Amino acid sequence: MALLLAEAPALADTAPRDPATREIYARVVGFRTAAGHGQTQAMVAYLSDLLTKGGVPAADIATLDHGEARAMLVRVPGRERGRPILFSAHMDVVDARPEEWERSPFELIEENGNFYGRGTMDNKAGVVALVSTILRLRAERLQPARDLVFGFVADEETGMETTRLIAAHPWVRDAEFALNTDAGGGLLDDASGRPLIYLVQGAEKTYATFDLTVTNPGGHSSRPRADNAIYQLARALGKVEAYRFPVMANDLTRAYLGAVGKAKEGELGDALRRFAEDPNDAAAAEALARSPEFVGTTRTTCVATMLTAGHAENALPQTARAAVNCRIFPAVPVETVRAALVAAIGDPGVAVTTRDEPAASPVSEMRPDVVGAIERAVHAYYPGVAVVPYLESGGTDGLVYRTAGIPTFASSGLFAKPTEMYAHGLNERLPVRSFYEGLDHSFRLAVELGAAKRT
Repeated sequence: MALLLAEAPALADTAPRDPATREIYARVVGFRTAAGHGQTQAMVAYLSDLLTKGGVPAADIATLDHGEARAMLVRVPGRERGRPILFSAHMDVVDARPEEWERSPFELIEENGNFYGRGTMDNKAGVVALVSTILRLRAERLQPARDLVFGFVADEETGMETTRLIAAHPWVRDAEFALNTDAGGGLLDDASGRPLIYLVQGAEKTYATFDLTVTNPGGHSSRPRADNAIYQLARALGKVEAYRFPVMANDLTRAYLGAVGKAKEGELGDALRRFAEDPNDAAAAEALARSPEFVGTTRTTCVATMLTAGHAENALPQTARAAVNCRIFPAVPVETVRAALVAAIGDPGVAVTTRDEPAASPVSEMRPDVVGAIERAVHAYYPGVAVVPYLESGGTDGLVYRTAGIPTFASSGLFAKPTEMYAHGLNERLPVRSFYEGLDHSFRLAVELGAAKRT
């Protein structure tokens, strides 16, 4: 990994496989950094020790705490004054139950060309890419023209409170833009494995959770009532399942779907092209609604994710509650979605309340310098692949950064097949090749956008 970017070949079959970086990956996957386990503190201790041993001054490392969650900032000072660039990754993961996995979720296992383990894709590959970039800049004595700040978030999967602390930190708050490793990447054809397209996240949907609650006097289970809270809630959830929000589109989603449509064959490719040309094409919209990969790009979606009910096996339930998580299309008010759920359920006995205070994220307009750097980094391994912006149907720290006034572009450098994306699910994995290419991708962006030079 001692090769300068300017000296690197224009095209390589794959990035070099560095055993030291693989060991870092194995160590961070081994930390159970899900909420409630307190492991982000241990992970920050490991990473900060690694960085200081690699030559990063202690004064350029800062920690930020919120409850048990500990985030970290690392600054690479620039040669000149200027607005900094933020690079971001999150250390925390959605928890995994070892008894449900085929392999240990908190151990990095390499099999069949994949790395397995919780967080291998979401987002510990990004964490390692940023750590590798910092160490590589130090080892190769490369100094950027302006400060590069690397943020390691501790609670992206829950409240994003440490993300807000990062966005408000003096090293970050004046950042000109941010690069986020938690989204943006390439799609491989499911059948052939050939690269289809590379996506740069420039916007994301609003994340909102609504609680559906039914209350009841309850009673003894030997004396059933006609109005059972669990049954009433179940009927409401059936109506939520059946309800479809209106089809929507904007310039960004039409450009994205049209570009993917050009790369995909068959019925799905045809539907993508037709929808991009005419979002009022009902047949095309219906075809995309059947695709988990694309339904979130064409409308607001809501889905039940959690249930709690009852207090004893021999008592009628007094309370039944469900969490319904919604990903809301840009510019649609949260209250409009809540009102639509209330109308779809049509039962005044089911209370629908908004959890917390959901925040909408503005769209980040694509910058030619950022897109150009991403294109060159992608084409180093996948020449000619189209690089296009897209709307993220999930949620990332980009929401917080954009709301704080920092335009954010997500680009991980990772390529994977849509059918093999297991983030948040069982047996999460990442192609081995993608991991190493992602390391080089982040380094190339830091060198080019930071105008790094050897000192």
